Amino acid sequence: MKLAFFDDYKLGLVVEDTIVDVSEVVSSIPHLTPGDLLNGLVADFENYKSRLEAAQELKGKPIADVTLRAPHPKPNNIVAMAVNYMEDGTRAEPAPINAFHKSANSVIGNNETIVIPDVPATIFEHEAELALVIGKRASNVKQEDAYDYIFGYLNFIDVSARGLLPPGNTFYQMKSRDTFAPMGPWIATADEIQNPQALPIKLWVNGELKQNFNSDDMAHKIPRIIEWVTSIHTLEPGDIVATGTNHGGLSALMDGDQIDMEIDGLGSLHLYVQDDLKRTWSRETRLDRSSQGLEGTTPQITGKYSS
Repeated sequence: MKLAFFDDYKLGLVVEDTIVDVSEVVSSIPHLTPGDLLNGLVADFENYKSRLEAAQELKGKPIADVTLRAPHPKPNNIVAMAVNYMEDGTRAEPAPINAFHKSANSVIGNNETIVIPDVPATIFEHEAELALVIGKRASNVKQEDAYDYIFGYLNFIDVSARGLLPPGNTFYQMKSRDTFAPMGPWIATADEIQNPQALPIKLWVNGELKQNFNSDDMAHKIPRIIEWVTSIHTLEPGDIVATGTNHGGLSALMDGDQIDMEIDGLGSLHLYVQDDLKRTWSRETRLDRSSQGLEGTTPQITGKYSS
């Protein structure tokens, strides 16, 4: 099934082109916030599953008539993998396994706006990713058991502000800014996805396909990710793990852009970009530059902080 929050954070089930309000079904879950509700449902899903499945037969509203919200408005943990793709064979060997945290305050949902801040980044980039939703408390999980801990999957974009000083480990200020964790439009439960390690992942900027890769190119596969992350700290029901991106198609985000992301079975995530400084970059991707023998990201052309 596909779970989504809509309008004033009612919980719904997406059924084809409609959404069924299941607020009454889950009303017994103790919660103060939509995030609490989602975490509680994930943790106790087996006790609600049959009632939710029955609710899918009810009449819903057309999705076009509602406002979809972030499917998890405030996860306790967002763990994002770093440099976790073989980049279509351009990497000779996997990078050492690595990750970082993104702030829960950076989450936005479908049809919301990525706001580019007034900071001297060299470029702001989109990173389309497959993300996992953890289904039960996970600590020191073995690879062979990893899939037992996955509740579902969703689209995720890791927005990045590159080149901030000081040089070195700048993950915190690069990744955790407000609006830098778009996700949605829904969470698909694990049974909806036959093979999460063979999913086409696509992202368009203003209708132009920029990222087009497959989750089978991950350097460290999903079982290894879960094993490694849970060897460092416990993951709780509802926590999100983003599995990384192929960097070849990364390009600049600029004011007025429309971003569309899609993974088979996980719907389409639509976003907008706002930069009050109206900075500009070339539209070339990292792969474009590499094919020209150029290194690094495309330089800024106009606006504040351009050289």
